[in-house]
Order: sequence, then structure tokens, then C-alpha cells
Amino acid sequence: MTAHAGPGVVSSAAPSPFPPIEEYAYLSDCHTGALVAPDGSVDWLCVPRFDSPSIFASLLDRESGMFKFGPYGIDHPTARHYVPGTNVLETAWRTKTGWLVVRDALVLGPAAPDDTVNPHTRPPVDVDATHILVRTAEVVAGTVALQLICEPVFDYGREPATWQLLDGGRRTADATGAGLTVRLATDLTLGVEGGRVRARHTLQAGQRAFCALSWADGLLTPADPDQARAAIEQTCEFWRLWLAQARIPDHRWRDPLQRSALAIKGLTYVPTGATVAAATTSLPETPGGSRNWDYRYTWMRDSTFTLRALHLLNLDWEAEEFMQFIADVEPTEDGSLQIMYGIDGRRELPETSVDELSGYNGARPVRVGNAAYRQRQNDVYGAVLDAILLHSRRSQRLPRRLWPLVVSQADCATKAWTEPDQGIWEARGDPQHYVSSKLMCWVALDRAAKLAVLRGDGERAADWARTAEQIRADILANGVTADGVLRQHYGTDALDASTLLAAVFRFLPGDDPRLKATVDAIATGLTDNGFVLRYRTDQTDDGQTGREGTFLICSFWLVSALAIVGDLQKARDLMERLLRVRSPLGLYAEEFDAQTGRHLGNFPQAFSHLALIGAAGMIILAERLGEL
Repeated sequence: MTAHAGPGVVSSAAPSPFPPIEEYAYLSDCHTGALVAPDGSVDWLCVPRFDSPSIFASLLDRESGMFKFGPYGIDHPTARHYVPGTNVLETAWRTKTGWLVVRDALVLGPAAPDDTVNPHTRPPVDVDATHILVRTAEVVAGTVALQLICEPVFDYGREPATWQLLDGGRRTADATGAGLTVRLATDLTLGVEGGRVRARHTLQAGQRAFCALSWADGLLTPADPDQARAAIEQTCEFWRLWLAQARIPDHRWRDPLQRSALAIKGLTYVPTGATVAAATTSLPETPGGSRNWDYRYTWMRDSTFTLRALHLLNLDWEAEEFMQFIADVEPTEDGSLQIMYGIDGRRELPETSVDELSGYNGARPVRVGNAAYRQRQNDVYGAVLDAILLHSRRSQRLPRRLWPLVVSQADCATKAWTEPDQGIWEARGDPQHYVSSKLMCWVALDRAAKLAVLRGDGERAADWARTAEQIRADILANGVTADGVLRQHYGTDALDASTLLAAVFRFLPGDDPRLKATVDAIATGLTDNGFVLRYRTDQTDDGQTGREGTFLICSFWLVSALAIVGDLQKARDLMERLLRVRSPLGLYAEEFDAQTGRHLGNFPQAFSHLALIGAAGMIILAERLGEL
């Protein structure tokens, strides 16, 4: 493979010291997440929560912190998998002299009455994060030289750690930097080397070792390998019992549905009920380019897809927690909700660049914060109100605290639907009359009318329903090309994958020729090797430069749309292709480079997994109905 896919274009498969994005494993304790490289190095970890500054950031700069635990001199494992039904990683290594098995987990255990590390606004749960990363090693045959390297660099690679050994046995050490202290405990003998500690020990068959990194209150850690092993087993039990509550159909796609459910749960911030869009910042959408964004926040547009997936899988507790997070967030001055919020509900997400980091494979800038929080995106109202309707229909009651939100968002949609905006993709070009934005305003008023009926408010129901029909008429008059295809915005005939939402949200019936024409046009004219692009970057003023990969969520939307318009076999075929390109551990980033088979963008991506659940559910439902 050459280093460039074309003049001035960097290939995502060019030789690089950075592991491919899809080869990372994801660990979670529902407070923060860690990415583990194939060589056993934790290359990304922010503590104490998802949006905190990183302490390990080799994901974005090879000199900005890592935590390796594995065989000395071997970087490529024999096998890696999640312990079935969990977010606990197990890696098997073959060396010249033996076999080693390593398990890694962000540990969950019995919840304390009050979490002083990340205070809760939601009701406390029985099992919660212990704020400890635990790693165990066991030699199952022969002998293996085990190595530990822990080198935190605090505050996104800006401040190296200062280490202090705490006991005469050299088994415990504290690392301090940027006002934070973490504790490393192990049964190996540690040596301090500048900003890192290191240990090496040869284990015989049957022998075990452990290490643990703690940012818990009191910096508590396991005392020995038995306690470390018990902590991981306890974490496995939590994940298995949680997954057992989910309604996963007995279908050939059962495994990817389970992994997607675990990924979504692992991207949930339990203290508030929020869900992060992804666990990372600034993994590039364009190899070597500048399409790098911070996704460690909660997007309101994800709300409806989150609620649809959670209720489909019978995960009603998580749905309720997320719904209450939405009810808690502060609206803007005009009563509308922002397009995104911090996981603690904060409104201000100022965007800055971390110039000290080189970026993943040279992709700069590395961004912290997301300036798009200030954008006007008219799809937000529909996403929120569809989510409220889904949730209310589940219980056949509308919580009293949600009705004011229904009224405010319906009123905002009524005022905003005639105005241009930045669109669902947060384009940083000029505002336009995007079809999908107006479509989502239709969703807002349509769902608000149904909620008003549920509440018994006939007058509002009638008013909102009339406005919804006005929006529908406007879209069909101005948003359809001469060929009967829904256009990107009123000033162009360009295609946009977001118009597939006309099928997903039932804006048009499945037998409407305009919907069929739109689905066919996108399937043939907006794809790369069969995978769907958001739009053609040479036809859209998004304020950025460079190409981007296909968007996995858009491909899953096409699966759903094909099923809705009756092309069930085409939907199955595309679904099977999408399942074949998931990562070796069953995860998805935001984008897929159809030319090289590599994943692009932040990882793992909640939107991709939510869309997988929705698309699979659509096909499974059609198949089951066909059996009647």
C-alpha cells in the first residue's frame, strides 16, 4: 500500500506508528472509558470522567502517556476478545517460552452511598464505578517475562508525572500532575525512571500478577492478585446481569446487537444519565486532515435514536435516566435546547486546540470542546419531541415535568421552521434551508400534537397538527427535484443522506414514489463501494477541506429505508456488508473508508451502534411479520 491514495491525499492505510482505529479495545465503567491498543497499551484514558483531561493520550501523540502490561518484547497478541457478555477485555499472548493471558477492566462494584469523585444527580445504583483500572496476568503454559510500563502525562500531554514510591517494598507509587494524583499498585517491584515507572518479572506456569491504577476517593486499590481477580470477576458479573435484562431476539444478528447494547451502555455517564457521542476527541474523519472534533458530549439529536434503541431492547431504566437528563438541561434564552450539552448538563463547551499534541497520524488540530454548541440546528426540536413521545407511549403517561419542554420545543419549531440553519451535519458554511431540518421540524409538530392528545389538550393538538401539515406541504413543494428526489436544501439538487430520515420518521409512506426515488438515488448516487456518504464534499459548503469517509450511520439508515420501501433483500445485503466491516472486537467508529477498509473518526461511536440496532430491528420485525 502506498502512502498516498492520490495527489495530496493521505491513505488511511499508510504505514504509521499509530494503530488502526478499529484495532482498539474499549473499556468502560460508565463514568469514563479507556482505549487499549493491540500491544497491551492503554493509549487513551481521561479521569475521572469522559470529558476530563487525558492522563494517557498516545492515541493522539506517541509521547503523551501510556500504560502497558504484557509480555516483554512481544507487541502482537495471538487473540483478543471480550469476555462474553461484558466490556472486559481478555488478551492471549504466545511468546518463545510460554503463554500469557491478560484481563483488563474498568472495575464496577457495590456502590458507595455518595460518590465523591463524580457526584450523581440520578438515583444511586446498586453497582457503580470504583474508579480503578485493574489488569491481571496469568501464565497458562511455560514461562513468560512480564513487563509493566506506566507513564501518565497529565492535561492532554502537557505535564509529565512526578512519581513517589510509597512503601519499602516498591509495590505502590503515586503519580501527580496538573492537580491530580493517581495511584499505581502492583505485586511487581517498581522502578522510577523520570516520568514513568517500570517493572519486569518472569512468571511460571500457574503464577499470576496484577496492577491497578486508582483515582478513587482515598486512592484505594486491590491488595494482591486474588483481590484484583475478584474485582474483574465482579465486573464481569455486572455486565452479564445487565445484558440479561435486555431483550435481544434469537436471530443470526444476536451477537452484534449484544455488542452494540454493551457499547451504548459503556458510553453512558451514569451520574447524570447522559450518553457521550464517543469516548474520544479528534480522531480524524479525513486521514491527516483537519476534520477532527471532540465528541465527548451529549447531542440532543441522538436522543430519539437513543430512546428508540433502548426501548427496542427493553432497557427502560436507561431510557428513563436519559429522558430525565434531557428534562434537566437548561434551555437557551429563546426556550430552545442547544444541539449539545456537557455530560453534566453544562451549556458552555468552548473549543480550543491542544497544540502540544501531534494528532492521530499527524491529523491536526487536536480539539477540546466543540464550538458547534452555538450553532442553530432546527432538527433538535424534532429529535427531542420524538424521544418524549416514544418514552410517553411506553408508559402511557406524560411526566408532568416534561410538558413544559413539549410546549417550548413545539413553539420554537413553529417559529424556526421557515428559517435557514446549519443542518444536521453542523456545516460551518452559510446557513441553508436544509430539507432534513424542516423535516425534523415537521416531526416536532407532529409528535407534539400526538403528545397533546395524550395529555387531553385538544386545542394545542389541532394547532400543532396544522403547522405540521404546512411544513409538509412546503417541503414537498420546494424540497423535491424534478426527478421526485428529496434534495439537500432548497438551493440545490445535491443529494444528502439525512433525507433518509423521511423514511425513518415516516414523513412519507413506504409506497410513496418520492420516497422510493430518494432511497434509490442515494443508494446509487451517494455511495462509495456501496457505503453511504453524508454528502459530496465538492457539492456542499461545509466550511472544511478534504474528503471524508462513508458515514456508518447513513449506511444503517439506508438499510432501514430499504426495508421501509419494500426492498427487504437489498436491506439484508447491505446489513450483512456493514456487519462484516465492524472492528475485530465488534465496534464501529463514525466513518468507514471504503477504499482501504479502515475506520475513521471518533471511536467507539454511539450513533453508529444506535443505527445498527434500529436497522437490525427493522429487518427482524419485517421477517417476523412475514412469518405470520
